[in-house]
Amino acid sequence: MKRFYTSVGVTGTGKAWQVTLDGRGIKTVQGAPQLAPTEPLARALADEWDAQGEKLDPATFPLRDMTDYALDLVTVAKEAFADKLVAYADTDTLLYRADPDEAFFAHQRAVWEPIVTAFETREGIRLTRVSGVMHAAQDETAMARLRQRLRGLDPFALAGLEAMTTLAASLTVGLSAMEEGAGPNNLWQAARLEEEWQAALWGLHIQRFACRHI
Repeated sequence: MKRFYTSVGVTGTGKAWQVTLDGRGIKTVQGAPQLAPTEPLARALADEWDAQGEKLDPATFPLRDMTDYALDLVTVAKEAFADKLVAYADTDTLLYRADPDEAFFAHQRAVWEPIVTAFETREGIRLTRVSGVMHAAQDETAMARLRQRLRGLDPFALAGLEAMTTLAASLTVGLSAMEEGAGPNNLWQAARLEEEWQAALWGLHIQRFACRHI
């Protein structure tokens, strides 16, 4: 689509802020006013519009897409979104580990255990660690506490939490990433620990195979 506006601005409307294009407020995909809960988010949304060239590139509007998602979908079904995310705690990647006699187990424990124990302390719960792939249900008291916690989040926080949790297959990682001072890159690397381990393992095997056949 060809760029159809000249100026990009931000206006405050009560406790919310809205991006304007040539003085007209942006709307969501479903036609509601696109109101950001904070001015920094509104400014970041405005930057996406301001950075466009002669043609609009839909791939360069991640914040706009997430904002529309929060306003159009999450807002009208907050409890359903919260309950769906709680289920990730029951099959959390960081809780399912190799058998104790495997080398990977020690690596998982070293990387994952500090994240999980810190999470448990913050949330006031205890989670069950599992060796192997067989499912073991988490304590319902812990699940209920997490459910209450998630239902108390605003739609924007829930939308962001869903993105991180589903990508990491870990509610522990998702909620930890929301903490002040959290290192999201480190948390993402922790969520990908098994992939990195397998890549290193098979990469080494392939290298040895190639050496033997040269």
